[in-house]
Amino acid sequence: MIKSQSKQQEQFKGKVPGPPNAGAFKPRSMPPTSFRKFYERGDFPIALEHDTKGNKIAWKVEIEKLDYHHYLPLFFDGLCETPHPYEFFARQGVHDMLEHGGSKILPVIPQLIIPIKNALGMRNHKVLCTTLKVLQHLVVSADLVGEALVPYYRQILPVMNIFKNKNLNSGDGIDYSQQKRENVGDLIQETLEVFERHGGDDAFINIKYMIPTYESCMLN
Repeated sequence: MIKSQSKQQEQFKGKVPGPPNAGAFKPRSMPPTSFRKFYERGDFPIALEHDTKGNKIAWKVEIEKLDYHHYLPLFFDGLCETPHPYEFFARQGVHDMLEHGGSKILPVIPQLIIPIKNALGMRNHKVLCTTLKVLQHLVVSADLVGEALVPYYRQILPVMNIFKNKNLNSGDGIDYSQQKRENVGDLIQETLEVFERHGGDDAFINIKYMIPTYESCMLN
């Protein structure tokens, strides 16, 4: 027993093992979403349309007449998708519905939190960027939406706190991701500022509680 211990000590002498990788930035996988199942069954009133600017969604009904309680959470659920065409239809569908939703959006906010949390929780670079842009659009899509999100910061902000300082830009190199708004750190900062501006009196203190390094954008 003593010999065995001394042998182990010789093996590890001068080699202090570091802590295991926590994997905070490691992408997570997700099973196929409900959005994908609905799309494959043909349950969405959408089709792919090509024009001179690229692909867009052709809606078979007026967006304003959609049941937002049914469709908007499903499209948000699809933000977790990365393969084409699911990713395209989910992302563009969300933006289209936010553009035309008006007063229909606010009552649906509680149903959007789990899909938002799931998308951010994947920690996939592309999904993160897409979801952050969607959050910015969501906050300004209708009156009081920004304030309605404040109680859900504890579910939405933890992943942002992890990635807040994860910028790709380093040294004197040109970060082309900034030109395409795909720099996660910059997008998180933008999103937090939009949250603060539109979240009412309690927004900043709640952001600061979850992300201590955040500084108010309203001081100037």
